[in-house]
Amino acid sequence: MNFKALLRLTVMVAVALRVAPVGAEPTREEVSTALHRAVSFFREQASAGGGYIYQLSADLTKREGEGRVGTSTAWIETPSTPSVGLAYLTAYRRCGDPMLLEVAKETAMALIRGQLRSGGWDNRIEFDPMDRTKFAYRVEPDDGKKRFNTTTYDDDKSQSAIRFLMQLDRELNFRDTVLHECVLYALEAVVQSQYDSGAWPQRYSEFPQASETPTPPASIPSDWPREFPSVKYEGFYTLNDNTLSDLIVTMLDAWDLYQDRRYLDAAVRGGDFFLLAQLPERQPGWAQQYNFQMQPVWARKFEPPAISGGESQGVMRTLIALYRRTANVTENAERFLQPIAPALAYYRRSLLPDGQLARFYELDTNRPLYFTRDYQLVYHANDLPTHYGFIVGSKLDQIEREYDKVRSTPREKLWSPPTVQPPNRSSSLDKQAQALIQALDHRGAWVEAGRLKYHGDDDPSKEVIRSSSFSKNLQVLADWLAADAASTP
Repeated sequence: MNFKALLRLTVMVAVALRVAPVGAEPTREEVSTALHRAVSFFREQASAGGGYIYQLSADLTKREGEGRVGTSTAWIETPSTPSVGLAYLTAYRRCGDPMLLEVAKETAMALIRGQLRSGGWDNRIEFDPMDRTKFAYRVEPDDGKKRFNTTTYDDDKSQSAIRFLMQLDRELNFRDTVLHECVLYALEAVVQSQYDSGAWPQRYSEFPQASETPTPPASIPSDWPREFPSVKYEGFYTLNDNTLSDLIVTMLDAWDLYQDRRYLDAAVRGGDFFLLAQLPERQPGWAQQYNFQMQPVWARKFEPPAISGGESQGVMRTLIALYRRTANVTENAERFLQPIAPALAYYRRSLLPDGQLARFYELDTNRPLYFTRDYQLVYHANDLPTHYGFIVGSKLDQIEREYDKVRSTPREKLWSPPTVQPPNRSSSLDKQAQALIQALDHRGAWVEAGRLKYHGDDDPSKEVIRSSSFSKNLQVLADWLAADAASTP
């Protein structure tokens, strides 16, 4: 054993000896101290400008978002900056520790510094002064030079940033003028970037122009290219990765919070697009993306024109949620339920022998479509690429239960603002908290086994620090503190 390894082991043993064994009830001081140590480490060592990434090596020398990043780059997609910010805020709401609200505001400021003039966020935020000159950040002076200004809705990026900032805005009683203006600017951009059809693009730099041509119902093309045509799809109507569903939910949340009717109208128009986008019998499902003629089209080289077995389940759930949340404030909200029954029947007919669904079903024939590792379109799943889910789980039973429930629920009981019940103190929660206390290393980090995805052999340690684990562990400690406070006379 080399000296560094021996030193590390000695420190870990010393830390372990200072705490009670797993299974013992932790004290409030122990849990509070652990929470403070974990948050202090994460904000000081894992952040970049107050923002966060996916994961970093245990020795802090290597960092990753969707690729390698440096120490001055924060990432947007879950589980990074907005997710960590929301974890701080949720933990604060649980246990009331002011440190958590302070770091939630730090994370919000990182997002504010990364907001583009187009209204939303890119995949990343750069904090190095030279790197920042490449982007059209709102907080920077506009000198008229052309800079990157593309808002992305892919993978819930801008949407998750908006939802976190909205929640913090509410927590601060809308009194932080910089934060409040940032949120309203972002929401205005969502409204302006919506097509007349009710859909949104995957990403945009400029708002779409109004169209005088009504959007036709979706249809299946008589023919489509079997080879990837290398056509940019970012401006198409995009359901891929639940882009539209996330936008609809975000606008419903904005309506609940700010009571601006335009946000409700945008969500409803998004739902009406789903009605238009449902393909006709014999395949009454949805595609991942549509062109402006409302026909399924290619996106990336492994995403052909097809009926989706994945995103379509999200569409059905969004339509049910849209009915639940709008039945008392819009006319004919029942229309959002009409596509569900035929879609459920169709997808049940399309189940694979193992009870799952194909990600793609061929137009007209309904045969499952797959790709080989060299991206040849085939009908068998014998040589699939590993980076993408070409077979997805079926949630049809759960969707049908949700559908049946809302149909049998009186309109006046369909929706009420969610309430969070305080956690109960239990032996299970005690054990979880105690285990997390013991798992903290001498720095205050939760280190776990794992590999950096984008560093390969450059990271031989097989130990990482993950934002997702930090956020989850933080909630456990905050829940314990809240439960302990509730159970103390």
